[in-house]
Amino acid sequence: MNAVSVPILKLAHAADLPLPAYATEHSAGLDLLAAVEAPFELAPGARALVPAGIAIALPEGYEAQVRPRSGLALHHGIGVLNAPGTIDADYRGEVAVILINAGTGPFRIERGARIAQLVIAPVARAAWLEVEDLAASGRAESGFGSTGMALPEQRARKG
Repeated sequence: MNAVSVPILKLAHAADLPLPAYATEHSAGLDLLAAVEAPFELAPGARALVPAGIAIALPEGYEAQVRPRSGLALHHGIGVLNAPGTIDADYRGEVAVILINAGTGPFRIERGARIAQLVIAPVARAAWLEVEDLAASGRAESGFGSTGMALPEQRARKG
């Protein structure tokens, strides 16, 4: 695995918190921690912007993706509302996470709690090539859940 050097600034309100870290040798995401001043409860259906207490300077050609933690999603219904959230290479503000409670009960967010993952990834930039027609494909215009389903003409033959 290649390491990418990313300058990181720990903000004053997170001075006592550790930097984001990988939980295991093969983890893709770094754990982001809640840099909240005091614990608070996120009610069912509510959302909150939770500060992570860091700012980063990604190298050109990279992004950081803020993703939910699977355990929080499964056990508590806690997710990242705009998942994956994107941090662009030219952003220098505080990293924060938009958490949403899709669970049935309130969820307590404590200072230093692991709230999301941060994945550093390369970015490919598109260079549009405007054309008159697109190459044919087996899928054609079928979308929104169509893969693995019979095409309309196949359903008609079966019926």
